[in-house]
Amino acid sequence: MAEINYLTAIGFASGALAGLADALSGLSIARPLLVTDRGVVAAGLAGRAIAAMGAVPPAARFEETPPNPTEAAARAAAARYRAAACDGIVALGGGSPLDLAKAAALLAGHAGPLADYAAVHGGGSRITAATAPVIAIPTTAGTGSEVGRAALIVMEDGRKLAFISPHLLPRRAICDPDLTLGLPPGLTAATGMDAIAHCIECYLSPAVNPPADAIALDGLRRGWAHLERAVADGADREARWQMMMAGLQGGLCFQKGLGAVHALSHPLGALPGLALHHGTLNAVLLPAVLRFNADGQAAKYAALAQAMACAPEELPDTVLAMNARLGLPPGLAAMGVPAAALPGIAAAALDDLCTATNPRAPGPGDYLALLQQSFQST
Repeated sequence: MAEINYLTAIGFASGALAGLADALSGLSIARPLLVTDRGVVAAGLAGRAIAAMGAVPPAARFEETPPNPTEAAARAAAARYRAAACDGIVALGGGSPLDLAKAAALLAGHAGPLADYAAVHGGGSRITAATAPVIAIPTTAGTGSEVGRAALIVMEDGRKLAFISPHLLPRRAICDPDLTLGLPPGLTAATGMDAIAHCIECYLSPAVNPPADAIALDGLRRGWAHLERAVADGADREARWQMMMAGLQGGLCFQKGLGAVHALSHPLGALPGLALHHGTLNAVLLPAVLRFNADGQAAKYAALAQAMACAPEELPDTVLAMNARLGLPPGLAAMGVPAAALPGIAAAALDDLCTATNPRAPGPGDYLALLQQSFQST
């Protein structure tokens, strides 16, 4: 039986941030914890969010979100939440602050180690409505975490684990494309390719969810048509609006599952000392995975090709060409990934939840081959 859920309240418009005070009031949040990162603070966006809170300023702030959210940071944010007697969280930033806020919200209302609630340990059923309410405000256009019921956290043992539950879904998403104006070209490119990878992988997932398929294809069309414009001109309001919608749509179809791109990018993102950007990893891995998944996917590849204005057999090279035009790295080696790490990443990818919804079942040798193909420009 297909399970289809849509999803949470979303305010989407240029200037939507002005609705933050009403969102806090509507959720009866009187003492919010603001979870963000130092880059968002330096860009002045945290100040704008605090101003939009009106009569309900943060009771506490957590600005130390790392590039890939960690178990230690989630525990620290939850401790700050409890110390300030907070009753809700405002998450502001890219996917890292949003995912960290979800993990902190979980810990704020649940006892025991965070690992107990990981999906691979059957922890989803242990996550309850005691999770603190979250208002998610994305400042990048790509992760879709603002409408996703999952958080990806790097654990102290080095694994990057998924925490998945309807109770982790933000109670309110405020999507204001104006918050992405002036986002640097490199970050615009990486987050935009993240959105595109989400739409492609969700569409290719074998799960049955026609509404998600339609959303994924529409998000792909928007993202593919507007990403280069957004990278070229940080003030292009139309391109920024379209990219934020593409990122949102990628998140809306997550329930179909992702695939081999994400199964590989998750353990790569947990490599110590590198802080690899998730969207950049997805962009670099996507061409090889598209080649791997091609057999038996003629109809779906035709639909993807139509959305990307190319022939089906050209999909991998079309993504490679887009990556090059956007100035993204040509391979994992250029991102600093050591060749010696590849076998361990391949083994970890087999245990990732996203492997189960890849349209072609990969084996250990397949994942190692995909990594090797993605190591240098392919």
